[in-house]
Amino acid sequence: MKIGASTLAVFKYGLYNCLGFYEDNNIEYVELLHDYPLRDMDTEILNSFNLKYTIHSPIIDMNICSLNPSIREASINEIKHSLDLANSLDVNIVVVHPGHIPFLGQGLEDKIDKLNIDAISEIGKYADDLGVNAVIENMPLIQGFTYTNLEDITNLLYDLGMSMCLDIGHANTAGYTANEMYSPLIKHIHVHDNLGDDDSHMSIGDGNVDFKTLLDTFEKNKYDGIYMVEVNKVDSIKRSVKKLREYEKTANI
Repeated sequence: MKIGASTLAVFKYGLYNCLGFYEDNNIEYVELLHDYPLRDMDTEILNSFNLKYTIHSPIIDMNICSLNPSIREASINEIKHSLDLANSLDVNIVVVHPGHIPFLGQGLEDKIDKLNIDAISEIGKYADDLGVNAVIENMPLIQGFTYTNLEDITNLLYDLGMSMCLDIGHANTAGYTANEMYSPLIKHIHVHDNLGDDDSHMSIGDGNVDFKTLLDTFEKNKYDGIYMVEVNKVDSIKRSVKKLREYEKTANI
């Protein structure tokens, strides 16, 4: 069972201190949030730690299905920048958010949906050429967000021959139970909890996600990706990683 944690809660501490936290806590897998202030990371520092990385492409000011072609192109290029970084570091997984519908985009959903699909397809092909796996993440049930429906994102990725990052907390806000979250297209998982009413990125056990059933389902289906803790607080990283390790021991994995 591969257990890791995102830099979401600690990325503002500086790259060296940030990575030191994971090494000090024996967290082998780290997801680098490739966004300010870590957009231009020193690869020598990254390679100086005994850690294994995945990358989360940028989310600040991004919209790959923007109706403004300049914004759309810039957003896609930022994701390609993350894919290039992954290739240079021999990193296999890059997490990508689909685009979103802005306020003035209401009523233009069909146009935006096509732009979204075209952008995801372009990103997938670029990743394939680099030998990197661009995994598309399901979004929380928030107005304007796309691909909050697991069936929709599964169908899209099946058609495009791409893989998925399951965000457990996001799926919980959309009303999915633990039994409904599994798909063989899932190659990466973001782990966090909530009460179903807000994308709060809480520690495992602080919300209402049935993690025992969910983990049992993925392990029974021989999921071989990383369970990547993605929470907002340092203490929540430690508590969530501890719970995953406890599950691993009791499940005799």
